Amino acid sequence: MKVAYDPKTDSLTVILKEGVPVAESDEDKPGVILDYDDHGNLLSLEILDASKRVTEARKIEFQTTE
Repeated sequence: MKVAYDPKTDSLTVILKEGVPVAESDEDKPGVILDYDDHGNLLSLEILDASKRVTEARKIEFQTTE
């Protein structure tokens, strides 16, 4: 998984699976784009105007639970 924030476009992208072609993109809610493969599996999501939608777009915290 990869997470990237682009301050030039103010977009936050979470890539769940790399190297798989995107078959369909859907703007589920305004400013939230979901990409799917040809089996309907979610590959990535992009949040536009991220600095207005998420807390501290430039900071990422990763946590696992048991």
